[in-house]
Amino acid sequence: MTENDPALRYTLEAVRSFRDGELATAPRRELNDMARQIAQQYRGDGMSSNMVSGLLRIAEFVLLCAVGLLIRVVYVGQGPWLAWEYPAVIASGSLLAVAFLNVAEAYQFRILSRPLQNLARLGLAWMAALGALATMGFLLKWSEDFSRVWFGSWFLGGFTAILLVRVIVSIFVKRWVRNGVIERRAVIVGGGQAAEMLIRSIEAQPYNDIRICGIFDDRDDRRSPAIVAGYPKLGNINELLEFARIAHIDMLIVSLPLTAESRVLTLLKKLWILPVDIRLSAHTHNLHFRPRSYSFIGQVPMLDIFDKPINDWDSVAKRIFDIVFSLFGIILFSPVMIATAIAIKLDSKGPILFRQKRHGFNNEEIEVLKFRSMFSEQCDPTAKQAVTKNDPRVTRVGRFIRKTSIDELPQFFNALFGSLSLVGPRPHAVSAQSHDTLFYEVVDGYFARHRVKPGVTGWAQISGWRGEIDSSDKIRMRTEYDLDYIENWSIWFDLKILFLTPIRLLRSENAY
Repeated sequence: MTENDPALRYTLEAVRSFRDGELATAPRRELNDMARQIAQQYRGDGMSSNMVSGLLRIAEFVLLCAVGLLIRVVYVGQGPWLAWEYPAVIASGSLLAVAFLNVAEAYQFRILSRPLQNLARLGLAWMAALGALATMGFLLKWSEDFSRVWFGSWFLGGFTAILLVRVIVSIFVKRWVRNGVIERRAVIVGGGQAAEMLIRSIEAQPYNDIRICGIFDDRDDRRSPAIVAGYPKLGNINELLEFARIAHIDMLIVSLPLTAESRVLTLLKKLWILPVDIRLSAHTHNLHFRPRSYSFIGQVPMLDIFDKPINDWDSVAKRIFDIVFSLFGIILFSPVMIATAIAIKLDSKGPILFRQKRHGFNNEEIEVLKFRSMFSEQCDPTAKQAVTKNDPRVTRVGRFIRKTSIDELPQFFNALFGSLSLVGPRPHAVSAQSHDTLFYEVVDGYFARHRVKPGVTGWAQISGWRGEIDSSDKIRMRTEYDLDYIENWSIWFDLKILFLTPIRLLRSENAY
């Protein structure tokens, strides 16, 4: 696959246009009654197959360790002889088993659904793991210290345990797929014969976890029928943006030929702001790339255009990070928060906390908490009039807590309860403006910063883009840093931003 190939060429062109800020922001469109009703059905979260396979990895590691330790206790005994060596070898072998099963693609959804048809795959992976362990023991000359009977019993017992747990999991997986507990919710972009062939191909896959929620296409009913393979066309692409903000969609599958480059690019420029996987169906074109160029839904090849950021286990790790450090922050700063609450109450009349509607994940509105820093009768929940230097609306206490960002401390509770993350793009007020122009009208692709949960602190803030937004360039730069954070996210990146925040807040010349 070279840069001259059409698939790679339009992908590179799309990415470059996104980077250069050539994206259009689609206006919000009202959904028709049927589309809104269907969207409401998918407001709840389902369990992804990646989460199930991840939990199975953990379960199999624990199970293999338990089997090995049980046989060691029953046959070898619990004496001091090799007291730590046996557990170390058992843990190493179990970890190798999970690794080899992963290499053998034994955690793929199609394999989980059919364990008995994949006995050889499971057996070879387990055999390879213990074979590698035995080879290591032989080379290090400590294998003679371990019981051969124990090792052989663990081989048989471990394989039996793997097979048993996989049979049980397959029963539950099939039931969960039927009941919609496990599903990847997909929307088809593009209609007509190509969409019908794609849908038929997906539905032909056994034990398929893809749930098609509908079809969206800009073409009228003459070129794109209202019903395709039994699924209704719910609207055009602008309406899809609103549909995806209501329904929790996992994937958009673009069913257009590779030759329609300009149309595909136009779609991508609108769709990339959504927090979903975007795939281009490759089942009808005649070009053949290397297998690693594709991902697959069953046997249907897809070209990966965009991936949902901070997904599955990454989202679990980030949520744990938020809970742990939010609790730590609440405990650490509780004296400061109590003192601030008293000072606000003594300084001016009104509530201690200020509540403001802001854009959250996927453009949902959230309520963000702050210490009140302005006179209560002059507070501006809409943020239409930005706070400026020596603003008369700000109280004496408010001026200090805004300068030091103490007013933001209640947002630890937002992060603890889940409406915010500790680190992420800072949420802006729903009606925030720059020179009487809404932020999303200033910056093309602005809503792409909402593909992840907003944060108490962020990459833009510690990079100097904090405080008053009095020019279009400032909101553009903030958005650029926010998108850079999303593309390069990691737990280590979050830690870096979190620990640099109090240091960078000392340079607070832009905070009023």
